Amino acid sequence: MNALPDTRPAAHRQADFPNRHIFVTGAASGIGAAVARQLLALGARVSAVDLDEAGLQRLRTHAADAAGDAGPSARLWTAPLDVRDSAQVEDTVAQAEAALGPLHGLASVAGVLEMGEVTDLDDARWAHCFDVNATGVFHVCRAAARRLRERRAGSIVVVSSNAAATPRAGMAAYAASKAAATQFARCLGLELSAHGIRVNIVSPGSTDTAMQQAMWALGSSREGVIAGDPARWRLGIPLAKIAAPDEIAQAVLFLLSDQASHITLHDLRVDGGATLDQ
Repeated sequence: MNALPDTRPAAHRQADFPNRHIFVTGAASGIGAAVARQLLALGARVSAVDLDEAGLQRLRTHAADAAGDAGPSARLWTAPLDVRDSAQVEDTVAQAEAALGPLHGLASVAGVLEMGEVTDLDDARWAHCFDVNATGVFHVCRAAARRLRERRAGSIVVVSSNAAATPRAGMAAYAASKAAATQFARCLGLELSAHGIRVNIVSPGSTDTAMQQAMWALGSSREGVIAGDPARWRLGIPLAKIAAPDEIAQAVLFLLSDQASHITLHDLRVDGGATLDQ
């Protein structure tokens, strides 16, 4: 007799992650930190990297506090990483494997925001957005993919944005860089599919992170984002709330997990309906 499928929520399916090694970029805050915390709670080994070393220390403290005296320190490895630096990425991934064993997956979360009308953007701000959001994704995914391909197993999730598919006034650099990351991930997924490796995208909308709060500091607001702005050709959010980082992280974990074993090249939009699921 065939066993009934396990229909428990992802948070209770501990068997998907214990002792699996997941590399997480952008892990010092926001969505990346939420992904790292949830993975640790499910028993994974986590390599958490970011330029923000203070944020990585907060992650280490949180992980130790959550586990009490036993502590998950043996399952958490952290290091500063600039994803724009190809050689540093390769070296850091190698160090992570030396510390925690072979990779089983990657959550590419690191990203930056540059705001401004196209006519006001200078070359440096445009390049910075692409260097992190597109080239940085390429560097990290390439390093992980080379290792996963040898083992013919694994999962990669790239955190992009719903702006990748929906025009946003004042966000051309960000939207274009995220569109590049999204299409790159699909191409990578196609190339790796014959090796048993899945590559998917999570595209958040407005999420309560430092990036979103920076936008509010420039004149937007939580209420304004939820209501929308017809003058800027922007819809509101049908669910009438801003996402929490943990909500986006749950989507990332789903796609990393065996529950998504037949899903690849997929773009999972997690935006409360803000783009009408285009």
